[in-house]
Amino acid sequence: MQTTRESHHKTNPETIDTLIHARWVIPVEPHDTVLDHHAVAIHEGRIVALLPSVKASERYRPEVEHRLDTHAVIPGLINTHTHAAMSLFRGLADDLPLMDWLQNHIWPAEGKWISPEFVADGTRLAIAEMLRGGTTCFNDMYFFPDETARVADNTGMRAMVGLILIDFPTVWATNADEYLHKGIEVHDHYRHHPLIHTAFAPHAPYTVSGQPLQRVVTFAEEMDLPIHMHVHETTHEVDEASAQTGLRPLARLTQLGVVSPRLAAVHMTQLSDGEIAHLANSGTHVVHCPESNLKLASGFCPVQKLLDAGINVALGTDGAASNNDLDMFGEMRSAALLAKAVAGNASAVTAAQTLHMATLGGARALGLDDTTGSLTPGKAADITAIDLGALETQPVYHPISQLVYAAGREQVSDVWVAGRHLLKARELTTLDQTSIIEKAHAWAEKIQAADEQPGGGGMA
Repeated sequence: MQTTRESHHKTNPETIDTLIHARWVIPVEPHDTVLDHHAVAIHEGRIVALLPSVKASERYRPEVEHRLDTHAVIPGLINTHTHAAMSLFRGLADDLPLMDWLQNHIWPAEGKWISPEFVADGTRLAIAEMLRGGTTCFNDMYFFPDETARVADNTGMRAMVGLILIDFPTVWATNADEYLHKGIEVHDHYRHHPLIHTAFAPHAPYTVSGQPLQRVVTFAEEMDLPIHMHVHETTHEVDEASAQTGLRPLARLTQLGVVSPRLAAVHMTQLSDGEIAHLANSGTHVVHCPESNLKLASGFCPVQKLLDAGINVALGTDGAASNNDLDMFGEMRSAALLAKAVAGNASAVTAAQTLHMATLGGARALGLDDTTGSLTPGKAADITAIDLGALETQPVYHPISQLVYAAGREQVSDVWVAGRHLLKARELTTLDQTSIIEKAHAWAEKIQAADEQPGGGGMA
């Protein structure tokens, strides 16, 4: 049961903005901790304290008080790898191998349809889906990052916006100089923004040549920015690079200076034990996208080996064109189950480790762990509430296990970003759901009509 009420005056209490009482508060830090009948105190967008509900009611006089009697409250989920605007390509070319899907279907579709309007509408759809699924921060890689940032800003969503770089011309830029120049302009515009952050986002080793990558490394050092890149996604990628250069992609990236604590390497399904040791020594982060890798038959990321080596692992959905959703609850469950099968060990990647990957692991990969990723006093109040009172999650013996193995995103009731209530009892407060759906339908009709014409783009 969820109730919200204005608080009553108490003797000498401290006035704060919001007090959230929950059946369980799961802070992620300390690891594998569950606090029964606790409250989260929030003021001016930040967490003030976590304390037992009875003490919270004595200590604070909140402007708004929420009593979530059947809920678990966790740090907002962090989707550490997305192509948000590709939500408008959801289901466009399913059941195809990665390179066929990418080169013969997705890239032609992007060449035909990508525009500022497309990116804005697709990003709005993605953010609405992510908020309703408990995600409070996403790390994006796509064209027109200025539009992605603008929509996230208008929504109140936390975002790491990728400054895309790719060797060939697109509607966003024609060459490396223009990609970097326009990307840095986006960074400069948002450099002091509390919610919008930026990272360099060279697409992949097979689409970005050496000199532009070296420039990215230089700029990232000068500007103190992360680097977000697809790496070792498929056997084909690794074999082709080895044949052409004599080096596996990770070795080439190491020579270029890309492999460092700044790098969030996405996918990483093809890794030797030596490469895992190298990643650990370099401080590189790995972003695991289990459902996209499964759907595209890309391979299996050795998550337990990475964790055993001390490597920080984060979770991402990838884009909705290859997943086909942005559901971090589904991603957690898939990640935990797949890791056990890959490791041949039912104890591999526990529920608590999986929740860590979906929250604090993501924050660390993005360099945002001082700001978000755990329910820690002083951090931003990025918070997700999940109602575990549903029949499908009864009974509750271990709340963290229930979140990872049984709960679904439809049980997310409320989401706050920097203390702002963006999802309230399943209703979006800063986005017009009806308008978003109408625009998605309009794009689908336009794309499908063009595809059905002779020579209309060759999309599946």
